[in-house]
Amino acid sequence: MIRTSVFGKTADGREVLAFRLSDGRNEATILNYGGIIQSLKIADGEGVQRDVVLGYDDVAGYENNGGYLGALIGRFGNRIEKGHLSIDGTEYKLYCNDRGNHLHGGGEGFNRKIWSYVFEGGDGNTLALSLVSPDGDENYPGMLRVEVRYTLVNGELKIDYAAMSDKKTAINLTNHAYFNLDGAGSGNVLDTFLRIAASRYTPTDETLIPHGEFKDVEGTPFDFRRARRIGERINDTDDQDIAYQGGYDVNYVFDKKQGSYEKVAEAESERSGVVMEVFTDKPAVQLYTGNGLAQQGKGGYYNRCYGFCLETQFIPNGVNVPAYAELGDPIYERNKLYHFTTAYKFSVR
Repeated sequence: MIRTSVFGKTADGREVLAFRLSDGRNEATILNYGGIIQSLKIADGEGVQRDVVLGYDDVAGYENNGGYLGALIGRFGNRIEKGHLSIDGTEYKLYCNDRGNHLHGGGEGFNRKIWSYVFEGGDGNTLALSLVSPDGDENYPGMLRVEVRYTLVNGELKIDYAAMSDKKTAINLTNHAYFNLDGAGSGNVLDTFLRIAASRYTPTDETLIPHGEFKDVEGTPFDFRRARRIGERINDTDDQDIAYQGGYDVNYVFDKKQGSYEKVAEAESERSGVVMEVFTDKPAVQLYTGNGLAQQGKGGYYNRCYGFCLETQFIPNGVNVPAYAELGDPIYERNKLYHFTTAYKFSVR
């Protein structure tokens, strides 16, 4: 059963609701503002819950949320070079909000919308948020209908994304949760062990835009094919890509078969014993280590590397790079269903 409460009001007076999903030991709180994962409380070995996602205690924090903490991202997650989108010869100029590029849906992305909601499932334990993005929203073509379902069962938070447009358009939905397996505000994540099932990443220019290249992770600071600490080589600034990113802000291409739903990553904290496994049918993931964090949040003050993100996605700038679109095309025909699933499964060692 989902419990509902009023989380607060936006600056313009709109009511924001909090939905609490529980599986008996663990609890997730989702807001209808931005589809935000406001908290994710995981029971440790002694049954004590610790909140493993960064966030805020009030609506004002999320309205001023420059880092997209916990947010549902759309229409297009990650970056599009210079906001350039061309579909069948028609040019669409998207809002540029990051180093001259379009990022995470633009000026007023899905992270700032109030979503409609219903409860689904046999016992009402699935939260379904829905949104209609009108034709021309942030200058994207097509009226886009979106539904995102959240389910928490046996320590697994599953996010199911679906969308359809009445015009050919670009779609790339993701979630921007920052994880700290020791608990929000407990310190940096540099000692967290991380494994990503990817032998290639997409290098970028200084504005973090990839242009069609793939690089092998072998011998680089980006090699997480075997579990190692996030901080082991994060300061290898003699590597150009690390220097551009100021830490990790990099897209990996999974080794798995295209379209298959598989385990793609795992993180573990020695201190808490909390393990997080990531499953998805998306082709890629953005690892971000909160390089720009410097703000007060729930649980304390967040500095650089106080959380890490694993944003499942299409390859950034894939709308402009055919080699990337071959691994997952973000341009969807009219009435074609966009449907992907990502799950974060927690356990304790």
